[in-house]
Amino acid sequence: MLAVLGLAISLGLLAFVFKAREFRTFDHVLGGVVVGLVVVGGWYLSGHIGHLAEDPATLEEKFLATNSGRMESLSFVAPQAYSLELLLLWSDKSRVMTFGIATVLGMFAGSLAWSLATRSFRLESFRDAEDLINHLVGGALMGFGGVLALGCTIGQGVSGLSTLALGSFLAFFAIIAGAALTMKIEYWRLMRQT
Repeated sequence: MLAVLGLAISLGLLAFVFKAREFRTFDHVLGGVVVGLVVVGGWYLSGHIGHLAEDPATLEEKFLATNSGRMESLSFVAPQAYSLELLLLWSDKSRVMTFGIATVLGMFAGSLAWSLATRSFRLESFRDAEDLINHLVGGALMGFGGVLALGCTIGQGVSGLSTLALGSFLAFFAIIAGAALTMKIEYWRLMRQT
């Protein structure tokens, strides 16, 4: 039943996405395929290759190279915190490179490599002080929301939805509602200025 439900949701989302002509570009399709493959690969690596049915030291089930001690896939909220923790406590031998930390570093390296390969690399800055403040407030709200929702748009909205977790559906729709509300507020502010 879960497989049928997952397939139905996937096909519905694909039909919705490919309905828009603007999405049907090489970059968008490639990005979607790569993210999907990375999520599936993450579940496979952490849940199959990194799985020990019985750890020789503790005789308990263990998932290697994960911060949670469970199966993990693509996410960025907690892995960024673990990355900072690894940098801060680098001399602590109990801190090791995990799947989540590797995904954060891989995201930076991969996006840099792609921007250099496609000659689209550029430095960007803020328009003015108000733009800087908006980004700081937005970043703080996103960080707080990511921790509160136990994941971000990738962790809950992609990896979590791939497991058909009810909490991920709740977080996903809350993310969409928050984004829509923010766009309405920003549009209202823009219209008020003109």
